[in-house]
Amino acid sequence: MATAPNAEKKTLILTGASRGIGHATVKRFSSAGWRVITCSRHPFPENCPWEMGPEDHIQVDLTNPADTRTAIDVMRGRLKDQGGRLNALVNNAAISPKGPGGSRLGTIETPLEDWLAVFQVNFFAPVLLARGLIAELELAKGAVVNVTSIAGSRVHPFAGAAYATSKAALMGLTREMASDFGARGIRVNAISPGEIDTSILSPGTERIVREQIPMRRLGEPEEVAKSIYFLCTDASTYVNGAELHINGG
Repeated sequence: MATAPNAEKKTLILTGASRGIGHATVKRFSSAGWRVITCSRHPFPENCPWEMGPEDHIQVDLTNPADTRTAIDVMRGRLKDQGGRLNALVNNAAISPKGPGGSRLGTIETPLEDWLAVFQVNFFAPVLLARGLIAELELAKGAVVNVTSIAGSRVHPFAGAAYATSKAALMGLTREMASDFGARGIRVNAISPGEIDTSILSPGTERIVREQIPMRRLGEPEEVAKSIYFLCTDASTYVNGAELHINGG
């Protein structure tokens, strides 16, 4: 079956696409005929499991504000094929530093440089990207989805203090952005995944599944990707400023 030229496709820009939720999101949108422009700190992988090539991948260090601003300029250039329209921006990239042996870093143990790096990637980069691409989003009446976390609303046994507080702040940011961007026809929402079956699960997660999750199973990355897709499409045109919890209850 022939694919539509880029000019006719809806376009998603996605950060943190290389694994887990991001990887599943690429596949979900691609299967629906979207053009997906991926962003990560790594080069385009030669064994990439989806169809787009290096021309739809942008290497960017989100811990570096200057590099992030440069990447935004590159994104604008890539969107010329769509007449400068951006239908969706998904801020999925996040970092969560660990201590020795993968131990949790609390507020006392986390070095200042880790606090700064975590907030730059998890909180400030979404601000920079959304503001930098606001004209392109407005042109498409597009949507922004921020990926928060169950750790943003409770003390989590594995997620560190910097990660958890950055995700709590990201939900507050989502509310503020929904108010500011909504007047320009851009919807801003968040998803809050719980325990999802990815490669970054910590030992002991099975106990959480057994004792705390009513559905008694982990979530699948594909289930999260479907929720992201919902918030970026016409099925949710009056949903704005919401946080969708994906945690099995």
